Amino acid sequence: MSMKDIDDSLAIVVRNDVVEFPLHHMRGGTSTGIVIWEPLAPEKQEDREELLRHLMGVPLTGSTQGNRQTTGLGRGAATSNKAFFVRVEERAGKTCLVSTLAQLAADHSSIDWSVNCGNMSSALPLWAFDVGILKLDAEDPEIEIINTNTGVRTTGRLKYRPGEGLIPAEIPGVLGAHPGVDLFMHEPIGAKSGQLLPTGNVRDVFNDISASCVDVAVPMVIIRAADLGKTGYETIAELTSDRALVEVLRKVWVEAGQRMKLRNRNGELMTEAELARSETIPKVCMIAPPLGADAHIAVRYFTPQTPHASMAVSGGCCLAAATLIEGSIAREVARQAPAVTADEREFAISIENPAGILETTIVAKGRGADLAISTAAYRRSAQVLLSGRAPLYAASGNLRRALST
Repeated sequence: MSMKDIDDSLAIVVRNDVVEFPLHHMRGGTSTGIVIWEPLAPEKQEDREELLRHLMGVPLTGSTQGNRQTTGLGRGAATSNKAFFVRVEERAGKTCLVSTLAQLAADHSSIDWSVNCGNMSSALPLWAFDVGILKLDAEDPEIEIINTNTGVRTTGRLKYRPGEGLIPAEIPGVLGAHPGVDLFMHEPIGAKSGQLLPTGNVRDVFNDISASCVDVAVPMVIIRAADLGKTGYETIAELTSDRALVEVLRKVWVEAGQRMKLRNRNGELMTEAELARSETIPKVCMIAPPLGADAHIAVRYFTPQTPHASMAVSGGCCLAAATLIEGSIAREVARQAPAVTADEREFAISIENPAGILETTIVAKGRGADLAISTAAYRRSAQVLLSGRAPLYAASGNLRRALST
């Protein structure tokens, strides 16, 4: 698909000798970030990364403790420092979005290209509609999304009724009702490791703490809150200020990441130092029995550096799948987790988190390590917060030249 086929606002301009770069600032689920039409982006990785640092307001080099991102569109937390590059491909006669996620952090220049984001992915069907790629010519139009970070294939369904328009949805952690999006992840097992149980075990012990490592949509370390001396119902403020807990978790996720053989995007095994400062993998879940009657399990989710204000949807699908694995810590803690048989069927798993209840649907069959998952689904809402062009006042000569070719 060429530029002339979509919204003509997606074009780089130079005004008053300043390069202005087009983008969408968006919310997907409980995450915010930017979406960029990839054909406009520089080809070289270093130029792309400089572009993102300008757009999001993070240090161009090194680190700046306490940076508030006042020069860009980032908002401090990892959940609000995401950027998608998106292009279009025709596959098997269908128009597909091909997405690549960049995860930034407020206080340093390093950019993580290793994982996808389920929340932010829900912004992509609405983005495709906004720029003219996804046409509202039928009820609930769908578009396939292929993520290059993980290889995960997702079908995005934009909730729409002819004559009514976009159908709003309300989700925990988001104020009000906004365009609803259903996302269906296909064959999500082994997104980073290629295995349901990346260590080969249903349970392991890391730093004297028992954990289950599961890879469904994202690799995750699942720990019983009581084993950390916690209830599992702590507030985000309490968890954020508990530096001793974070240091214990860091030792666990570093050791677990090495045992899971997690790799960088270039295929090299992540080092201990890389795992220790990773903003994205492995995720960490601190779990407990639910307080309410409408959920199977309660969670406090770490990204891993910081606690999440609600629950990431890719992580939610992973935790939901873990409750179906016999012998896992998640299944042991969950209340009335359903039993999986040799016949494939849908399992609705509800996850209690600080913002409310995340509803997931796992389509699965099999037992234990032989669990097979064909689809993991969840509902989100999305918004276009702003679309337009961002002036790059301090772009380097290399970046200016890259954007002019």
